[in-house]
Amino acid sequence: MQTYVALLYSIILGEGRRVVMSDLKAMAEGLGLKNPRTLVATGNLVFEARAMDVAKLEQRLETAFEKTFGRHVVIIVRRAEDWLKLATGNPFPAESAETGDQVAVRVMRKPAPADGVAALQAYAADDEKVASVDGDIWVVFSRERPSSRLLAASNHKRMGIGTSRNWNTVRRLAEMVRGIGGTVSLLPY
Repeated sequence: MQTYVALLYSIILGEGRRVVMSDLKAMAEGLGLKNPRTLVATGNLVFEARAMDVAKLEQRLETAFEKTFGRHVVIIVRRAEDWLKLATGNPFPAESAETGDQVAVRVMRKPAPADGVAALQAYAADDEKVASVDGDIWVVFSRERPSSRLLAASNHKRMGIGTSRNWNTVRRLAEMVRGIGGTVSLLPY
């Protein structure tokens, strides 16, 4: 059995309707996925399944989601070892330790184009940072500005299909993948 992390692009089904995590877990169980568990109400699912092609698993989940909830949602899946690599590859450990909610990664279905990531620098405020690690886009957002131009600049049309999670979520999902009940730091801080 292989452990996987699935990230839903959106849990909004329509005006005033959100995916209930117990319903998401039930959908996963209906697909034969083992031990499905969620992390708060943010569209993150960890489960076990026989080893299979990630793209096929994404398609199975997306099809089941649309059938269950009546709306297509992009779902990005990573194997446990790939998720742990993503978490330990965080290029902003100091910022993550200080303000984990201001550091985010856009987890990409296919690696973001290098020239596109480089172009994001033009949208970053003076106190923001952007880096690409293995095709995923890491950002340190400004504490001073309530909205960042980086969000709009890193859209699907420019970068490809992806979904963002802040460092706190990335870290907690890594702990779930490892089967750790308590808090364990992935970085030396």
